[in-house]
Amino acid sequence: MKIDSLRTAAFALALALSGSPSLAQDKPKATAEPGAKSAKMPSKPAAPVKPVDLNSAGKAELKRLPGIGDAEADRIIAARPFRTKAELVTRNLIADHQYPELRRLVEVRNPPMPKLKGAGS
Repeated sequence: MKIDSLRTAAFALALALSGSPSLAQDKPKATAEPGAKSAKMPSKPAAPVKPVDLNSAGKAELKRLPGIGDAEADRIIAARPFRTKAELVTRNLIADHQYPELRRLVEVRNPPMPKLKGAGS
């Protein structure tokens, strides 16, 4: 009984390994060309990107966000002020599938309060 279990396990292992290609075959061989400079690895990890404020960012800054072009940037600017990031979707300014990536790259700071006429002057 123990030998049959070992044979079955060995057969299953052999079958599983024969069906999967070697990882080494998938990778192209890296050969350095003569005279080619090797790429230097940065000594420090990249600094975290500062989030873009939806209430104050200019068109050029908004267009640097993934999936945001001229039309989307214009709609975002015209829809100000924002209270939450989710308003990008709830107000139909971007597609639902864009939001998960954009929400990490944007923020909503409180818009400046409008000055009231006659108050304190």
